Amino acid sequence: MSRRPLRVGVAAVLLIAAAHADDGVREPSDYRTENYRAPVPATLAGARVLSTEQAEAIWRAKSGAFIDVLPRAPKPKNLPAGTVWRDQPRQDIPGSTWLPDTGYGVIAPATEAYLKRGLELASGDDRARLLVFYCLANCWMSWNAAKRALSYGYANVAWYPEGTDGWAAADLPLAEVQPEPRSEE
Repeated sequence: MSRRPLRVGVAAVLLIAAAHADDGVREPSDYRTENYRAPVPATLAGARVLSTEQAEAIWRAKSGAFIDVLPRAPKPKNLPAGTVWRDQPRQDIPGSTWLPDTGYGVIAPATEAYLKRGLELASGDDRARLLVFYCLANCWMSWNAAKRALSYGYANVAWYPEGTDGWAAADLPLAEVQPEPRSEE
């Protein structure tokens, strides 16, 4: 039996594997501005990317502030008079700060001010404090928010791309939270 076909077969497998390794989502140079629920990159320049086990260790040690940026569903406009509206409860990593709507690629000045105030509160106004950003699995909003925190000068930023989906799948505790209040403007 000739070894030549085996060598060609191994080379073909290696080429296919290399091609598929490149199929991963590439980290963009700017914020993601559309299709927020899509596969995310494996990296975020300047930040650590955390597994569920790493996020859990930080949470248990209370060594970082957890920041959730999942959007909050808005109250529908033009509800009939007398209609009772109840916000959807958010099950979150206990102790997190929820800053909804701050992970979009483009945010209004009032939303950016809200994000900055929320980060100051969560970090104790310490730009070296570890901040862990998350949302849901395959959600670009946490990637955007973590990137934005880096641009504000926060030096210890981590991104937990699995978010509450990964947390719940690991059977870790969740708690109902309310968003950080916005100031009246």
